[in-house]
Amino acid sequence: MEQLSTAGIVSLTTAHSVAETVSRLQELLTAKGIKLFAVVDHSGEAAHAGMEMPDTKLLIFGTPRAGTPLMLAAPSTALDLPLKILVAEDGKGRVSISFNDPAWLQQRHGFAPELVQNIVAVKLLAEQAAS
Repeated sequence: MEQLSTAGIVSLTTAHSVAETVSRLQELLTAKGIKLFAVVDHSGEAAHAGMEMPDTKLLIFGTPRAGTPLMLAAPSTALDLPLKILVAEDGKGRVSISFNDPAWLQQRHGFAPELVQNIVAVKLLAEQAAS
């Protein structure tokens, strides 16, 4: 599992397919009691529009117990919540899992550093799904 970080986005590589990675993430979210709000099928929607795109899905998830304190501390945080994980295949068939770095979100919105702990689950979920 390789980790890359660019402009606040962390990306991990995985040997799993997009479908398997999404399934693993869904199972992890359920096991941890975290609500999955939506799975956006970007590649499926592209196909409906007559365009081709490698398999790409966005999971949107969270819990009010973690997110509400962040939004109370810095209302602009709502722009980046609920949390999101992007699972995407590139043109060479490699699959990556990407998410906003929690520390970057803290810097972007200026909430107290100790509140970062409320959103570090995104990194743990991505790492578990990638392994």
